[in-house]
Amino acid sequence: MSLEIESMVRYASPINPAVFPHLTLLLLGIGIFFTAWFFVYEVTSTKLSRDLFKELLLSLVAALFSGFGILFLLLWVGIYV
Repeated sequence: MSLEIESMVRYASPINPAVFPHLTLLLLGIGIFFTAWFFVYEVTSTKLSRDLFKELLLSLVAALFSGFGILFLLLWVGIYV
């Protein structure tokens, strides 16, 4: 059973590559905002006033937005991962 190239369906990305730059800037901007918020929270809070749940939540949100921002940055420059 051979599979001919002509019978294959071309892959189309679910996200239009024209919006990669916009997604990159938006997601990295949000990631930097939450990273800065986490940093300010760590510097200004005392040892007794820290909340582990808030720290984990801020770091998770910052990591998610930054991770997807870097993914779209790589796609934008032509490194398809």
